[in-house]
Amino acid sequence: MSEINMTPLIDVMLVLLVIFMLTAPLLTSSLKLELPQAEGTTPQEPAPQSVRLDLSASGEVFVDDEAVALEALAARLEPLRGGDTQVHLRADKAVPYGRVAEVLGVLQKAELHRVAFMADPVGAQQGVSGAGRGASAAP
Repeated sequence: MSEINMTPLIDVMLVLLVIFMLTAPLLTSSLKLELPQAEGTTPQEPAPQSVRLDLSASGEVFVDDEAVALEALAARLEPLRGGDTQVHLRADKAVPYGRVAEVLGVLQKAELHRVAFMADPVGAQQGVSGAGRGASAAP
């Protein structure tokens, strides 16, 4: 009676698992933004306790790729109130500063004071920024 050798199947499964574990963090953001360029920006790894806030060119607000109305943003950030959470603010360069100021006001009311403004380094390729691009302009 012949039996199926499971070793090659397990090897293939483990290789696929490693591939998915390596590529999943690279696919975290589907929102494309054209970030402003600034000197002195350095690539930054997300903090262990961080939230990404994106402002699209049309003025929409996204929290970790989930669209949120500005009126509902405070409720969405309520669980993070007063904690040590770092906010990575990525705003398209076409977004008016007034809209950015409104979002900063909501962050202050939510007692989230660690805000990093994300920008592309000067000389970086012009185009839209995805998940893997963007550098912090904050220390």
